Amino acid sequence: MTSSASPGQGQETLADQAYRSMADRLVTLRIRPGEPLDDDRIAAELGCGRTPVREALKRLEHERLVVSYPRRGTFATEVRIADLRHLSEVRLQLEPLAAALAAERAGDGDRTGLNRLLEQLAQSPPGEGDLIRLDMALHRAIYAATRNPFLQSTLIRYDNLATRIWCLFLDRLPGLAGHVHEHGPLLRAVIDGDAEKARALAASHVAGFEAAIRSVI
Repeated sequence: MTSSASPGQGQETLADQAYRSMADRLVTLRIRPGEPLDDDRIAAELGCGRTPVREALKRLEHERLVVSYPRRGTFATEVRIADLRHLSEVRLQLEPLAAALAAERAGDGDRTGLNRLLEQLAQSPPGEGDLIRLDMALHRAIYAATRNPFLQSTLIRYDNLATRIWCLFLDRLPGLAGHVHEHGPLLRAVIDGDAEKARALAASHVAGFEAAIRSVI
């Protein structure tokens, strides 16, 4: 999944569950850009009422994953390649910061989780969907280890938008596995508490992502 309950909150609500389910499909483009979203159909699929779905849609709209038009309805946002430069400008500042803070602040539980992700990375999941979700899980584990809920939620939002661009070009990006496996040294730097190395690797990863996309557009 793309996200759990909001940082700093406790038990997940129905709106949180609806958000996670829809966000996962929107980010991985299983809900295609421009596709309409029907409150009643989504509520029936998720087995909940319309109120949690509407709350989730408001959150998704704030995160630029859906857009609502009066008298027309709610639609998945288009993936704008022109946004790549803007996203990269933000991520080049915040991803290295998050990696460095995670290296400095990660607790025993964080390091256990990061080591578990390293093991999953070594197993090389064969499917594209598995790799994409592993990539998102790796990022979110680092964000959580920063112990900064504002930075965490901000980076999840931008990572979601960047992942949508990535998914749009999956069939033209042959280096998906290599891109995901770049996280190995980054995770190791965070686990080892090497903030400067983690910062440099995170910056290189974001720059490499933008370069990969630009090579096929």
